Amino acid sequence: MNPQFRKVALIAAGLGLLLSLFLALRPDDDETAGTTTAVTTTAVTSTAPATTETEPPATTTEPPATTAPKPPEVVTIRITVPGDTVPEVRRFSVTQGRKVKLVVTSALADHVHLHGYDLMVDVAPGSPGTINFTATAPGLFEIELEDRGLPIGELEVRP
Repeated sequence: MNPQFRKVALIAAGLGLLLSLFLALRPDDDETAGTTTAVTTTAVTSTAPATTETEPPATTTEPPATTAPKPPEVVTIRITVPGDTVPEVRRFSVTQGRKVKLVVTSALADHVHLHGYDLMVDVAPGSPGTINFTATAPGLFEIELEDRGLPIGELEVRP
């Protein structure tokens, strides 16, 4: 075989191999578009800090829209006991650690007892009873007119 022909054939084969590897390993058009998008995103991101540095941050001038209102300092629970019917026993719920003011108005003279906390106050027609305390113990506690054994409410203290 002619040495000159062998040299040209070897160069052609090498070029063919390089072209095949280039086509096989080059990114597809989809990947190229993704790369372009990534470069564009990077360019936008790199310019954003310059804009942010010249303007004051939004959080320093106005509170976030998701800020919940502060709960009241004292949770007031009001219970009214009629004299002619059995009262509906309602459940009141507070978070542990909250200050509570329990106000009971009754047409019957008795003692209001908050079980679990062992707090009592006298009530009578025209003279409501008030119990102020901090809900330190979690659980479900009965509120009753003690002498009559009449439940008038439940207090749920959640942790």
